[in-house]
Amino acid sequence: MAKSAAGFDWITIFIYLALVCFGWANIYSATLGDASGSLLDLDQIYGKQALWIVMSLFLIVVILSIEAKFYQRFSSVIYIISLLSLIGLFVFGKTISGATSWYSFGGVSIQPSEFAKLATGLALAKYVSDIQTNIRKISHQVKAFIIIALPALIIIPQPDPGSAMVYAAFFFPLYREGLSGVYLALGLAGVSVFVLTLLVGPVWVTAGTVLIALLLFLMKKRKRPGRFLTVAVAALAIGLSFSVNYIFENVFEQRHRDRFNIVLGKEVDSRGIGYNTNQSEIAIGSGGWVGKGWTEGTQTKGHFVPEQHTDYIFSTVGEEWGFLGSAVVIVLFILLLLRLITMAERQKSQFNRIYGYSVAGIIFVHFMVNIGMVIGVFPTVGIPLPFFSYGGSGLWGFTILLFIFIKLDSDRMSF
Repeated sequence: MAKSAAGFDWITIFIYLALVCFGWANIYSATLGDASGSLLDLDQIYGKQALWIVMSLFLIVVILSIEAKFYQRFSSVIYIISLLSLIGLFVFGKTISGATSWYSFGGVSIQPSEFAKLATGLALAKYVSDIQTNIRKISHQVKAFIIIALPALIIIPQPDPGSAMVYAAFFFPLYREGLSGVYLALGLAGVSVFVLTLLVGPVWVTAGTVLIALLLFLMKKRKRPGRFLTVAVAALAIGLSFSVNYIFENVFEQRHRDRFNIVLGKEVDSRGIGYNTNQSEIAIGSGGWVGKGWTEGTQTKGHFVPEQHTDYIFSTVGEEWGFLGSAVVIVLFILLLLRLITMAERQKSQFNRIYGYSVAGIIFVHFMVNIGMVIGVFPTVGIPLPFFSYGGSGLWGFTILLFIFIKLDSDRMSF
């Protein structure tokens, strides 16, 4: 064990510990009552989180003790078990905050979608790294997309669109392995058309699309196949534009529509559906450069920000630690992502590299969307901040996700 411990990436482990400890300190502040109790009081949210952290350390020991090749050898089994656990929610699941996303065992609730992400990462790495797989082939791309889509499609009707959205992160490792950038361009174009249609309507979006298509079509250097592709993409964009209102009104729930309208500036509802974001912005803005001090935030102590210890934990950082504390958290996440990419690139095994990029992609999407949600850039979608937000399932899921890769990296020379 001592020999293998020397191969662990201690920089990544240090960043993990820093995020977890700082996260707990902010959970403590966000859930502290008028009378402070024991730090390990299990009747308090911060006491429960401390217990989850201690148990996570035990999980780390177990993960690092298992042979690295186990994760590749049994990746398909782990993936299938995760799918079954998601399907079982429709029969045995417990509904919390409108989503049937939890199993309840006594006083403990487990959210299987937090573990399905790492299972999907393992399964995708296993398939793409197979010697018979060529991700540049359409048929192999379809199979990879199915691996990604299955858990997401099961999660959506729970309903938990936020967790399902995270599965877009798996396109990062696919691009690294040779997937065409056309998919990314089409995805960004689709999102742009969707948002622009909500803002200005399908008629103006159609007019703009036709104008751009004509300019591209008339470019002298464009050959016939390029012109045909331009017309086809323009037609798809126009079709999507005229479908947006139907999708928005019939697929999205009212709470989702309200959140989109608030972010797009079409509605102002600081007391209703937009209350969380509005109070979060007030808390962050009041922190100034250095913050009001740990446990001294007036918005935090007054519990003005609902769910502040979970999805809105970053607002506590902004209020009590100010711009400097917020910058430290952001820098820690950026350093973690850069470190994960560096680790992924030094792998001798394609399986390891793909899984490493999956880990980086998942953490990046959570980090970007959560921070954007808290500061009002993105709609509220219920995505926790990795290693920071309260919750045993989230902390365990991200811990296992990360430390499987740390184990794979430590044994990279043996593959």
